[in-house]
Amino acid sequence: MNVRALFAEFLGTAILVFIGAGVALLSFGYGMAAASPSAGVVATALAFGFVMLILAYALGSISGAHINPAVTIGFLASGRITITEAVGYWVAQVVGGIAGAAVLRGIFSGAQGYSTSKQGLGADGFGDASMVYLGTGGAFAVEVVLTFIFVSVVLAVTSKIGTTVVSAASIGFALGTVHLIGIPLTGTSVNPARSIGPALFVGGDALSQLWLFIIAPLIGGVLAAVVMLYLYPRKEEISSTEPTSTIREEVEAAQRPAGTAEGENRHYR
Repeated sequence: MNVRALFAEFLGTAILVFIGAGVALLSFGYGMAAASPSAGVVATALAFGFVMLILAYALGSISGAHINPAVTIGFLASGRITITEAVGYWVAQVVGGIAGAAVLRGIFSGAQGYSTSKQGLGADGFGDASMVYLGTGGAFAVEVVLTFIFVSVVLAVTSKIGTTVVSAASIGFALGTVHLIGIPLTGTSVNPARSIGPALFVGGDALSQLWLFIIAPLIGGVLAAVVMLYLYPRKEEISSTEPTSTIREEVEAAQRPAGTAEGENRHYR
């Protein structure tokens, strides 16, 4: 197992939670969006989208920058990684999410009057924890749908026949886009590791509702894999003669000095 890849997934997930949940905490927990909740929604969506774009470029050549158990299960269901690799990624991502939340809480604990029970930690939720008081069924459905959309984009732009030269940007924009609609509904998980970290420190409803933000995104990831396998059949990927690349290959190519040999292709297929 590639230890560097596992560390990249740990680090990337920690950064995603620290930045994304941190902006959510400032926007909603501290009310910095003031009388305009829409401003907080946009700020938080941009934070998640931008940090994912950055991480895709920074870590894509090392681990593929899944940074999300739902993305990893999509790759697994698509046959692009093994179960051993997937389990390693899941552990690294969850531990990274917890570490990111721990650092975030540690920093804000130095702020006067801060408490996880009052300001929270950017945790997801439904019912009374939802801005529109969305019930359990609606929350489950929206997390499945939004994860399906996000993971579908990831699988499409990293496929051998569907990829583009802007894969990382597409993934970042996709994550930001699903947050725009998802934040008022559930806070937007689409990533179990992102939800687990803050919920463990906040406790209460955030922890008791955590099951939904683990199960629903994983279902969405599997559904995305099924649909993308239909749209981008593996046999066509293997037989395709078109010049294509994955995120890892694109990043490696961008970082490679002019005139350097292409090198070994190590991305999951």
